[in-house]
Amino acid sequence: MVEDIILQTEGAFKSKLTRTDPEEIFAEKSTGKYFYYAEGTGEPLVLLYGLFGSVKNYSKVITYFKRSYTVIVPKLPIYDLGLNVSVGTLSDYVYQLINALHLENIHLVGNSLGGHIALLYCLHHPENVKSLILVGSSGLFENGMGDSFPRRGDYNYIKKKAEITFFKPETATKELVDEIFETVNNRAKALKILCLAKSTIKYNLKKELTSIKCDCCIVWGRQDAVTPPETAEEFKKLIPQSRLFWIDDCGHVPMLETPEIFIHILSTFLESRK
Repeated sequence: MVEDIILQTEGAFKSKLTRTDPEEIFAEKSTGKYFYYAEGTGEPLVLLYGLFGSVKNYSKVITYFKRSYTVIVPKLPIYDLGLNVSVGTLSDYVYQLINALHLENIHLVGNSLGGHIALLYCLHHPENVKSLILVGSSGLFENGMGDSFPRRGDYNYIKKKAEITFFKPETATKELVDEIFETVNNRAKALKILCLAKSTIKYNLKKELTSIKCDCCIVWGRQDAVTPPETAEEFKKLIPQSRLFWIDDCGHVPMLETPEIFIHILSTFLESRK
């Protein structure tokens, strides 16, 4: 079983990572009207985060992969596109940024909403994608927090909603909960989140996924409560050249909750594509 292999390799792989290094602060860059973070040299590895995420979601991933890849994290303009914000407009933004940076044969990684954006990108621009990595992706089903905020002024409510994103509730740090609480209590931002959440339902990709031809790595937390395990199995069934990797004791955001195991899976997959 794939999950048995992951559990056996976890301890050995941790020793290869500098877990005691301080968290890096990544400098924002721009080209024209497009904003992003970039580190390293080599084949382009493009990382897309989810609705309440940021470049910090991928901090350890960037630190590891910048040794051998050009790691790009687009700064998604979720709150800058007005009420026209949607999965489609964000996918277009990523495409325009990648064009502006003249990137080719990209490895495209997407978590949650980022996975949905990555799927649309692959469907519309397959010629430029070398491989696709989906992590707790929306696109088929999502039990998300952005569809409504009936109690957005209730800090404990937001805290509990953030905690169920993870297998280990303490992964939802006070800093993370504070950021979400501030966002959802900003009326303008809350309206855009609602528009974006509705668009994820509109852009259900079940009928289109069989058209994806690139190699696809599907990484899923066995205890994901946002995009449940059966969603991963459905992606595996629909995407022709795909492999599914489970991570036990892990929720919706493996890059934050089990970064060492996630990095191991991703590095093994990418090495096999060379």
